[in-house]
Amino acid sequence: MSGSRLFGLDLRALLWASGAAFLNIIAVYVGSGRMARFDPALIAYTCACIFATFGVVYRFGVWLEKPATALYWKRGWRLFLRPSHFVKNCVHLVRLAWDNLIAQTFIEKRSHTRWVAHFLISWGFLIACAVTFPLVFGWVAFEADPSDPAKYITFVFGFAAMSFPAHSLFGWVIFHILDFCAVAILVGMGFAFKRRLYDPGALTVQQFANDFFPLILLFAVCLTGLMLTASAVWMHGHNYSFLATLHAFSVIITLLYLPFGKFFHVFQRPANIGVQFYKEEGKLSARAHCRICGADYASQMQVDDLKTVLTQLGLDQTLDEGGHYQEVCPTCRRRLLAANQLEAIGEPGFL
Repeated sequence: MSGSRLFGLDLRALLWASGAAFLNIIAVYVGSGRMARFDPALIAYTCACIFATFGVVYRFGVWLEKPATALYWKRGWRLFLRPSHFVKNCVHLVRLAWDNLIAQTFIEKRSHTRWVAHFLISWGFLIACAVTFPLVFGWVAFEADPSDPAKYITFVFGFAAMSFPAHSLFGWVIFHILDFCAVAILVGMGFAFKRRLYDPGALTVQQFANDFFPLILLFAVCLTGLMLTASAVWMHGHNYSFLATLHAFSVIITLLYLPFGKFFHVFQRPANIGVQFYKEEGKLSARAHCRICGADYASQMQVDDLKTVLTQLGLDQTLDEGGHYQEVCPTCRRRLLAANQLEAIGEPGFL
């Protein structure tokens, strides 16, 4: 269960979140050369990033302290770090990371269209963050080459990393990489919106706050970002200041929303990889058999762990005739439910 609380907040998660936010501030200060390369115009972005860091780590800490999550987390690490399986687990981890985080093939099993939408949105979002955050924090900076003003020098943590002609294809790609990300996200959002508006399954369960609002935020960020490029390239800077303010507002709102909404699953997904080790270990370990029909329905490890979690939650599922409800297979549970309903209306059961 969760630890002690302070003003209604989980104290352990609060300490972790405060430490992460403090480290973020230190990283900005040190990485920008004690603020020498930090752009004061980006202070609002930086503050929003620090808040997002605090919120994400706090929510992640609370999530990890939930009984079921804590059990999966600890058990998954124990299974992964076993000396006799460590090398094999490392190889397997690479494959799981590819399937679940990079290629995201687990979504393709549901629908190829959903995979395309999720792949474009997620990688457009992640690449944009990987580019934007170092720039905002002052870790990466571009300066004109004093010996050749037509070239730019890229500085990473104050060290010159490379130089490139400003008007080369490479330079054009570098300076427009966020535009590419925005286009990818917008294309993916087109597929996502189509599914949410026309798919019968999605229509029955979706909610505005959880399903539409995150997409609207991303749409605002991408659209205003592209409009900034359009203003600079084709409109001679017309309304650039207004568009920059609008873009900053949409980005900051998205960062502030990051710990609270659907975007948080970006941080949960890597942790869920450990569940795969748990499931695979369950397939190889002793099996649980239904106390009513004798069917093999789950691993004994999973059943025992579920009993432990239910006890921690204060749920007593002990059966009147002895044993535990979790020792009953799903088919027999449905029969028990039907029998209880029939008994409630005065009809005989059929078990």
